[in-house]
Amino acid sequence: MMKRKPGHSQIAAAFFIFTFSFCILLSCNPKISEGLRRNDLKKDIEMITTKGTMVIRLSDSTPLHRDNFLKLVKQHYYDSMLFHRVIQNFMVQAGDPVSRKAQSGQPLGNGGPGYTIPAEIRQSLFHKKGVIAAARMGDDVNPKKASSGSQFYIVQGKVFTDAGLDSVELFRLKGRRLPPEHRAVYKSLGGAPHLDQNYTVFGEVIRGLNVIDSIAATPTSGRQGGDRPLQDVRILTARLIKRK
Repeated sequence: MMKRKPGHSQIAAAFFIFTFSFCILLSCNPKISEGLRRNDLKKDIEMITTKGTMVIRLSDSTPLHRDNFLKLVKQHYYDSMLFHRVIQNFMVQAGDPVSRKAQSGQPLGNGGPGYTIPAEIRQSLFHKKGVIAAARMGDDVNPKKASSGSQFYIVQGKVFTDAGLDSVELFRLKGRRLPPEHRAVYKSLGGAPHLDQNYTVFGEVIRGLNVIDSIAATPTSGRQGGDRPLQDVRILTARLIKRK
């Protein structure tokens, strides 16, 4: 028996069902800003570098920074950028678009997308090892602590003793006390407590902490050369992935 070819009514019905289903799908995943949809907020970021792969989870407590970072990742903004500033036992920094095609020895760290993000400094988010935070201009020109639109750093830090944390509180934090639960983390995992409550922390590395150590161990030009790695360490690609 020959199969009957679909008629116009059947084609129209099929098209209607497809269109209706597509509209339902979009309504369940609405667009919340330019290039960003609701489902994107529950995705992680896979960042593949020349030193290995990290998976980053962003914080819902900092929605402005979360949404901006997700948007830039979806645009492949960070692809091919360098970790242009690296200080062992402190942090590794990236996000300067000029770094993509930078020549050896070229000063870096001033590039960006042309906007800043209002600070979202939260007491619960602190500078333990593995957190991602926003770089920014200094207080003298940026008293509201607004963040760079694209530059970020990931903390390596170091492990502290109680005496070391006491010293940080006295001399770096001007007498401000660190919460006991934060001190416990700084004494076990480590971090950079002197930065607390001065920069916006907006996520953390949940897989690939060893990659931070590998990047941080890269020989650099030193302070006079902007702490740039002597051998380029590059973000090959960053993309959104489903949470596991």
